[in-house]
Amino acid sequence: MARDIIDSDGFRANVGIVLMRQCGEVFLGRRARAGARGWQFPQGGIREGESLEQAVYRELHEEVGLLAGDVEVIGRTARWLRYRLPARYVRRNSQPLCIGQKQRWFLLRLRREPVAFDFSSTGEPEFDEWRWAQFWEPVREVIYFKRKVYQRALTELAPLAFPSGQPALPHWWDEVSSERPQPASRAD
Repeated sequence: MARDIIDSDGFRANVGIVLMRQCGEVFLGRRARAGARGWQFPQGGIREGESLEQAVYRELHEEVGLLAGDVEVIGRTARWLRYRLPARYVRRNSQPLCIGQKQRWFLLRLRREPVAFDFSSTGEPEFDEWRWAQFWEPVREVIYFKRKVYQRALTELAPLAFPSGQPALPHWWDEVSSERPQPASRAD
């Protein structure tokens, strides 16, 4: 099996997928893994020897059961968007050490609806539930340490998603965008 790519700074190369319907709503999946929480977009590591596009289609199939022919690529972010993992999420026993993700985000539009999502393509499904959400909503729904990346990705992709004019930012945008994470309490 090909290994994930982790750069010399400790960031794992990753693709993120904003999957959009014709009406402009986006796919959100609820994390299925034990201890995971919240809703997010499909995303996953780029493997050695794999192009960005190959990684997108592999992750799309593994995480939601769709194939390349089910979607149209509308665009992608111009640069890597990075986030650091909080210390409690860093796996110190893995080498090379991964301290965060660097992501290229792709905007995909469904070619037809309805679509049947299938989360059973892998032994460990990423999601156990899904829903359609308004374009900006994922910024509020994703775990706190990914919010800035979601904000930057959606802001960059919005003109491609809505060439006639993007939806107005929601009333909560500034508050959620400026939130500082609260330290986690530990019960020892």
